[in-house]
Amino acid sequence: MKPAPFDHVRARSVEHAVEILAAEDGDAKILAGGQSLVPLLAMRMAQPTVLVDLGGCADLAYVRDGGDHVEIGAMTRTRDVEISPLVRSTVPLLPLALSYVGHVTIRNRGTFGGTVAHADPAAEVPAVLRALDATVVVTGPRGTRTVPAADFFLGFLLSAVEPDEVLTAVRVPTQAPGTVVAVEEFARRHGDFAMASVLGAARIGADGTVADVRLVLGGVGPTPVRADDAERLLVGRAPSEELVRAAADAAVEATDPTGDVHAPADYRRTLARVLTRRCLSTVLADTTRSHAA
Repeated sequence: MKPAPFDHVRARSVEHAVEILAAEDGDAKILAGGQSLVPLLAMRMAQPTVLVDLGGCADLAYVRDGGDHVEIGAMTRTRDVEISPLVRSTVPLLPLALSYVGHVTIRNRGTFGGTVAHADPAAEVPAVLRALDATVVVTGPRGTRTVPAADFFLGFLLSAVEPDEVLTAVRVPTQAPGTVVAVEEFARRHGDFAMASVLGAARIGADGTVADVRLVLGGVGPTPVRADDAERLLVGRAPSEELVRAAADAAVEATDPTGDVHAPADYRRTLARVLTRRCLSTVLADTTRSHAA
């Protein structure tokens, strides 16, 4: 299919983009990297009357040290985030997860803000934001506001960005030294969206017990699933195979997968359990070895 007819406007600034969005009253869409939007246009799953192109907003492309967080501008190319020395040294879970996003050619074109705003529950970046309690910055006619990641992803391809707002930045808290990270996912082909994925990070305290753990599952619900019960089960306890199995079971209880042409719901749930065990075994085993060293 071909896209429905639309007008194209290149925004001169965020303020200009907001003006256009407000004037179009919900009939406009933001164009960033286009890696998610263009296929939706081609399939006519999105039919805006106007595309507001942020390609000219160079001030939205940056990676900055915020002290206790890293701030990433919405128009920063995904590949630039992946290879950023600052991101690699302070938020190791993020570049690891980005290495699973499509292919390098996709990451060279796609924008960080675009993948966040698209809010696909099977995508890696939303899962990282949930795991690390990131904050999303949006700007609209009422000013700028910040939205915690826990409140940002509302449903399948649905976010807290209003029709007259622009996602401008994401603030990702830095991870504590000694944190070990892992990503486990299963897809039919490299570069495909995963049928199920698990992202984890863990740190062992001086007493040999789990001091902090973050666990998020993707592709098994309408939004990324933060496994809060599993995290609570792990914290304060010494890692063991039995504990990993119990935590994986608790994590899967929080999921709500749906079946589709790619996989039935029960298959996704089984994948989630296996991948969660692998992810936790990796971060807890590596963390234990690091602590012992």
